[in-house]
Amino acid sequence: MQHNESRNDATLVIGAGELGIAMLHALVDRRTTTSGKIDVLLRPLDTQAPDPRPGVFQPMGVGVVRADLAHHSVADLARLFSGYATVICCTGFVGGPGTQRRITAAVLEAGVDRYVPWQFGVDYDVIGRGSDQGIFDEQIDVREMLRAQSRTHWVIVSTGMFTSFLFEPAFGVVDLEHARVHALGDWGHRLTVTTPEDIGRLTAVILAHVPRIDDQVVFVAGDTFSYARLADYVEARLDRKVERVLWPIDELRKAVTTHPEDKMRRYHLAFARDTGVAWDKEATFNARQGIPVKDLAGWLS
Repeated sequence: MQHNESRNDATLVIGAGELGIAMLHALVDRRTTTSGKIDVLLRPLDTQAPDPRPGVFQPMGVGVVRADLAHHSVADLARLFSGYATVICCTGFVGGPGTQRRITAAVLEAGVDRYVPWQFGVDYDVIGRGSDQGIFDEQIDVREMLRAQSRTHWVIVSTGMFTSFLFEPAFGVVDLEHARVHALGDWGHRLTVTTPEDIGRLTAVILAHVPRIDDQVVFVAGDTFSYARLADYVEARLDRKVERVLWPIDELRKAVTTHPEDKMRRYHLAFARDTGVAWDKEATFNARQGIPVKDLAGWLS
């Protein structure tokens, strides 16, 4: 497919949360004088309140465009996206069910040259439909939409869980305050994790790779470890024994049935797997390219 020269290789990053900011910094760091512009898409300003982040993006040389992903039509979003050669979606499920399908539909309607969807997570192809985490099905829908066409190239970057999320108190797997680690399903089950900063850096490298990487799922990893090894890491960091508590599959399923609206309980069940949520670090893009990343021990320290 020929590149659209009028777009001047302009890049749009959707969202400026933890990953969006990391992605913008990585793209700006790799930008050359011949590169196109970099913009970030944010929600429309509240007319009753000032912009909470004035002057954040201008010093970076990043422009700001605004749109409401939940309420603007697919056609409106497509018109906005049509000005960009590359669109990188860094906004997750905050927009509610169907948001990722709407964004993808707009990208395809716009004829964007290359799209990096919000797939910075697990291996949805392996997990398949009907998993215990309902939003995973929408991620599979997005993959099917992309694979069913040939006009827009795409790159999916599979990263595993955000490293920081593993230690979120609300997630409950690691309780640093009480020196406790929970295993989801089995102590031998593994997780892959990557920091948002490394996800941003690696995505920028993948997009700039020669020859071009198109229409592929690219696996990256900051670290891959079992729940037992996770407990070892936490013990080493705290310099004391940690309590190790197993949450068996049956117990996790019962918790989801009892509390169907509790998203964290669904996440517990979704990650209590021996497939689809972890891959060998040695086989990842960053390992093959010799790109240093932050492993779990480095993040803890």
